[in-house]
Amino acid sequence: MRLIDRLGRLPLVIVLGWIVAAFLAVMVGVVGIGLVGSGLLTPRQGAAVTEEEVRQALEETSAEPSSSRLPSPSPSSPPSPDQGTARSFPTAGGIVVAECDRILSLSPAQGFEVHEQDDDEGEFRAVRGRDRVKVELTGCDQGTPRLRIRADD
Repeated sequence: MRLIDRLGRLPLVIVLGWIVAAFLAVMVGVVGIGLVGSGLLTPRQGAAVTEEEVRQALEETSAEPSSSRLPSPSPSSPPSPDQGTARSFPTAGGIVVAECDRILSLSPAQGFEVHEQDDDEGEFRAVRGRDRVKVELTGCDQGTPRLRIRADD
């Protein structure tokens, strides 16, 4: 007796089922990619715009009444020397942002982390190893914060 006669047609049906399933999966993928590419599922890209169309659009925008435009920011007075402004200071452990009266933030460099931060001092420590960078706010010089930076190995 032959093997196919003993098993019947079951293996043939299974193989044909797998072939049909693979074919349908590929076709669904192709149709899906085609739909996305044609813009049916995503917004279409605009057509190319000529220089003349750009000029016209800019002229129309500038010809609008001024009430529809956003208000321009009012000029502010520069800070007084005792008021101070925020400044950033690069260190080996990271970047320190400070004003005259306090340290605003410590942003660690790669390989470092912020160990502690107070209003007037902070410390970066190496993730691996014993490197430390201590930062202390010592005062203000004509509106610019003054820092003492000490690196310990």
